[in-house]
Amino acid sequence: MTKNNNLFAVALITSLFFIWGFALNLNPILIPHLKKACQLSDLQSSFVDFASYIGYFIMAIPAGLFMRRFGYKGGIILGLTLCALGAFLFYPASIVRSYGFFLTALFIIACGLAFLETAANPYITALGDPESAAFRLNFAQSFNGLAATIAPYVGGLFILSETNLTSAQEKSMLPSQLNDYLNKEASAVQIPFLVIGSVVLILAIILFKTSLPEIAEEEESEGALLKEDSFFKRFTALFKEKNLMRGVVAQFFYVGAQVCVSSFFIRFAGRVAGIEQKSASLFLSVALAGFMAGRFIGTFLMKYISPVKLLALYSVINICLIILAVMSHGKFSVYALMGVEFFMSIMFPTIFSLSIRGLGSKTKLGSSLVIMAIAGGAVFPPILGFISDKSNIQTAYLVPAVCFLVVLYFAYKNLKVKDVKLSVAH
Repeated sequence: MTKNNNLFAVALITSLFFIWGFALNLNPILIPHLKKACQLSDLQSSFVDFASYIGYFIMAIPAGLFMRRFGYKGGIILGLTLCALGAFLFYPASIVRSYGFFLTALFIIACGLAFLETAANPYITALGDPESAAFRLNFAQSFNGLAATIAPYVGGLFILSETNLTSAQEKSMLPSQLNDYLNKEASAVQIPFLVIGSVVLILAIILFKTSLPEIAEEEESEGALLKEDSFFKRFTALFKEKNLMRGVVAQFFYVGAQVCVSSFFIRFAGRVAGIEQKSASLFLSVALAGFMAGRFIGTFLMKYISPVKLLALYSVINICLIILAVMSHGKFSVYALMGVEFFMSIMFPTIFSLSIRGLGSKTKLGSSLVIMAIAGGAVFPPILGFISDKSNIQTAYLVPAVCFLVVLYFAYKNLKVKDVKLSVAH
């Protein structure tokens, strides 16, 4: 490839980081919006996250196998096609106003994102000089953070409305009036998701027509992974790695906490501080900007403070901030919750790196287990939603506090570790 073609390829692959960051961070907008449009409980609305993160979990291994057979480019194109299909399905889902239809569309998008995320990290490192691979990866990941920051604001601007009827107001309306109102709310997703689907589909076509290098796989992996005595023995041996297993559990709880904090933020801000949904989406964008800034600040602090100690300190701070958010009232509670985003910033890559430390030849399989722990994002939001329905949204936010206790325990068990190389961010 020429230098110009290589730069174009890097730009295309970097856009994938933006796409999955933007798509996943629309969930905090879709949860309150679909709750209103489809008349859902908090538990029911939480299945927006379940559909997204269970898609990641289910497709993690199939995506890898597909790319071994058809290459990373084929996997990326399939992933983009699935994302576009899921986005386009929002249009008919909004017409029939079927929550199950919406969840199906979200699941298809998530399956596509699993392909993109599986391919993008190794691909971006292969495009260009190996010595600058780390720079390219960090640069690309910054676009993931940028997307996460602007998605709630853009989603709130084009999807959320200022009209929020109470249950008493809904009951006072004629059935035809209520139906018209709900249909209008549901239709708000049509144009945004048609635009998203179209952009993603165009990107898939461009990638299809672009010449991209294939990543060479290790020779031994082709045969070794197919042999029962090599694959299954190595896989079962992972369960004897106590620190890895603690890391998988910690990552499972951390991702659950991260998703809970962000996804119900708008609902929390409305109930606790009376902040309108559009305004709350702006608060969330600011909080996620804090998350992105926290990545850079945390990386700087790790030059002077052990990453493990920083992980433990941030866990304690987050537990305290959530307790403040639960115990206090008004905007102070919202500000406390915004602070949690900043102190979550270094957790995923730190837990990941600590978990696979010292695994040697088992590192790849161990990494897969830690990545699959992203399924925590599917499990904990429904728990938070259930508690919210039975009590209130503030009490329900004790769920991520418990999750951070598990992260703190993992950090405690690794306090003797001094040198940690952060290699993955989510």
